[in-house]
Amino acid sequence: MPNEPTSPAIDDRTRWRAFGVCVAVAALTILDLSKVNVGLPSIEESLHAGPSELQSIVAGYALAFGLALVPAGRLGDLHSRRRLFLVGLTAFTLTSLLCALAPNVTFLLVGRFLQGVAAGIQMPQVLGLIQQLFQGPERGRAFGLFGSMIGLSTAFGPTLGGLLIAFGGPQDGWRLLFWMNIPLGILLLFLAARLLPKRQRTNALGNDLDPIGIVLLGGAVLSLMLPFVLTTGGPDDDPRRWFWLVGAVAFGTGFVAWERRYLARGRSPAVNFSLFRRASYRNGLLIATVYFAALPATFLLTTLYLQEGLRLEPVFAGMVTIPFALTSALTAWIGGRLVERFGRALVVAGIVIVIVGFTLDVLAAVLSPPELTPYLMAAALAVAGAGGGFVVSPNQTLTLAEVPVTEGGVAGSMAQVGQRVGTAIGVAAASSTFFATLYAESDRASELAVYHDSFRNGILVAVGLIAVALVLGLADLLQRKRGTEEERLPEEPAERAGGARTA
Repeated sequence: MPNEPTSPAIDDRTRWRAFGVCVAVAALTILDLSKVNVGLPSIEESLHAGPSELQSIVAGYALAFGLALVPAGRLGDLHSRRRLFLVGLTAFTLTSLLCALAPNVTFLLVGRFLQGVAAGIQMPQVLGLIQQLFQGPERGRAFGLFGSMIGLSTAFGPTLGGLLIAFGGPQDGWRLLFWMNIPLGILLLFLAARLLPKRQRTNALGNDLDPIGIVLLGGAVLSLMLPFVLTTGGPDDDPRRWFWLVGAVAFGTGFVAWERRYLARGRSPAVNFSLFRRASYRNGLLIATVYFAALPATFLLTTLYLQEGLRLEPVFAGMVTIPFALTSALTAWIGGRLVERFGRALVVAGIVIVIVGFTLDVLAAVLSPPELTPYLMAAALAVAGAGGGFVVSPNQTLTLAEVPVTEGGVAGSMAQVGQRVGTAIGVAAASSTFFATLYAESDRASELAVYHDSFRNGILVAVGLIAVALVLGLADLLQRKRGTEEERLPEEPAERAGGARTA
């Protein structure tokens, strides 16, 4: 990791308190990606939402999240991460109120989109502030703790959502999923205003916001994610939605051309492509993108299968993911301490364990007696969680290891964009496979057998995505090993000559 200064004049105690605020806000943000999944059947019953609208409640949040990340990260790097953090958290709290009061599904969809924008404003500041507050091995430990909390938030979200729905009732219990954000948001706003550093170094960047570059990138992200957000697997899916991908290519090409021209004129582009020349950053971003295509999709399908296939109450369906949360939190903390020693090999080992765990999850779901299925699935998810902790936290550390602190917000934003695009694609691919199987086999006599096939097919899509992450990790590992060997080769003759002279 580069030896560069951290946040100016801030003592250790205040740094770790500020880190605690950052992690808490990130956890609150990620919770809304996972806890709302368990509320979908309740929302369907209360607001009479269809499959397309239910999918949009989840994927629309991720879409808006992805659109806001880069401009928010850019603004934070240029001006004040603290200020953008406070703006994003305030907006997140207010939009949670809109969602909680939603009188119909259209209002809820708008509220969720705006909530995703707010989340996209605050998350880059979290990553940039962690970069700013810590360096060296201490940064690895910080990202280890960060990964633990994100793992807990992702996996405890369904359990928390189930408890809130049980407390509030099947008709309006889902509203508590959003009400809980309001007092927590107000408390965190107070703490953030007191503890976050007010100064940061920005001298490595120009003062250009590059609005045209940001608009072109936003168009590319929107055009890429939208057809997947609109995919449900039902018979009413419009095939013309895939024409949006043409727009993604056009906007993406325009963005690259504009950024190169902008840089050639001596201006500071929205995304400095030199970031992608760093193998650690480029490969880490690809691994995270594919991994996060699989993980949220797996939790969504698990919740749907347990509630609709096995008829479990939401709170009990959510509890099945608790073992994943506990083991991933533990191994993320351990991974933060081991990443300096083992590097990418630790990530590769984690991905292998995740594949084993999710394969066991499928076998438990389709082969075991229904009365044992939730317990066996929980045990399988514990195995997957043990691997997941070695993926997310160490990969985050390795991805940002060589990135200058002054570009931490944009670098973290691009990584988050990859994750959000991955989430939209993965959720669409896996859930549409799940629902398509349900539609195709709806005339079978055994409803449980239909859900067996639907869950199996959907999870196999997720496992395939994780296998792609494994290939990327192995390729990066081989590339690093080859690079290390090439660095050593020129030194060997000199070492031998020196040894001869010494003899």
